[in-house]
Amino acid sequence: MAADRHDRDGRAYASALAPVVALLFDPGQRPGADTIVALSQARGRFAVAHRDAGAGQVELRCDGLGFDCHGLAPTQALRMETALAHLALPDDFQVTEHDLITLAPGQALAGARQLLPVVRILGGLVIALGALPGLRAVAWLPARLAMPPAWFGQAVGAWLNGGPFPALALTGLDRVDTGFASRGLGFFTGQEFHWAGHGGALQESDARGAVRLTDWLVAHGRIDTACEVELAGFGTVRVAPDGPDRLQVHRL
Repeated sequence: MAADRHDRDGRAYASALAPVVALLFDPGQRPGADTIVALSQARGRFAVAHRDAGAGQVELRCDGLGFDCHGLAPTQALRMETALAHLALPDDFQVTEHDLITLAPGQALAGARQLLPVVRILGGLVIALGALPGLRAVAWLPARLAMPPAWFGQAVGAWLNGGPFPALALTGLDRVDTGFASRGLGFFTGQEFHWAGHGGALQESDARGAVRLTDWLVAHGRIDTACEVELAGFGTVRVAPDGPDRLQVHRL
């Protein structure tokens, strides 16, 4: 999805990083650069620092950080090539049938896009863009997860206002034969986890425990040696590395 753009001196440079967010629109409803500029002026939450309407891209500034936005009209519409997991969307919602624009951290954020202060600012920017007409879904790409803009706004907005990390919006859990597997946690910590139920059988509370562990891991970062973690309202789990990018989790 990346494309070249030009700075004010006309020098071409590539979009810095892979997209983190995709905004999905009804076909033909993607905004153009003028719409993004108008929204920035009306809301004041972000600014347009650079625009290349012909290439369908703008650079957005929010709380001092730059983010590249690609896929704006009137360029050829981008589409998701594969399905995403759905959260609170209609059963018949097809992400591959919607036009999209993408957001990626700018070049200055290379190596820092997964840091929570950057993610928080990006989350606030996405909430501000939620007012765009025709917007049907927000896709958090590291977790390959799509959700309604209002749902994203509520979950991430609560976090920005001092609430818990929005694990259900920014990560996912997949049911596998032997338990749960996290999806998208590696974006924040470099590691995904496999959660095995007590005695090999999952209980109803295990999903809640896995969400609380996600919150703990995002706050504490990478785990390089086995440890026991007390999860409030759930109990104790043992977390142990299993290779460079995977954790094994067992309830004690």
